[in-house]
Amino acid sequence: MFVGWDVTVPNSLELLTHRLELLRAERTAAMTDSLRDTTGDVADRATNVEASIRLQLLDERIALLELEIDESRRRPDHADGLVSVGDVVRLDLGDGIEEYVVGSFEQVAAGVPTVTPGSPLGRAIVGAPVGSTVTYEPRRGVRLEVRIVEAGAGLAPTA
Repeated sequence: MFVGWDVTVPNSLELLTHRLELLRAERTAAMTDSLRDTTGDVADRATNVEASIRLQLLDERIALLELEIDESRRRPDHADGLVSVGDVVRLDLGDGIEEYVVGSFEQVAAGVPTVTPGSPLGRAIVGAPVGSTVTYEPRRGVRLEVRIVEAGAGLAPTA
């Protein structure tokens, strides 16, 4: 029996592209905030420093997201029977079946329940066959098992 919520996931590329648009809009706002005001003393211009730092962080996120979008366009399609990046997966972590998308941090930020490929759980399940039980180490000295119940490019939501 499935417990929890249904995952309805837009196309991963669409989601990443939408997040990129939002970050670019946020960058435009940050750029406006960081325009240098040459009046006042150093304390008066301190907010410009904060806006400049915010702008730099946004530039880094935008660059990483652009790379991720490019990578997702070059990534081969889903491999049947194996967990792939972009798949919706149903996992049994020991307390019943839970559903996630194997995807990026940007999907997490968009509110989609996500297992990132670089996380300990993600590294354990990506490439693993459906039906297998894999072990992962969420922190040093702690080993947990997860059973991969289903994986697919677009699993139908369960009730």
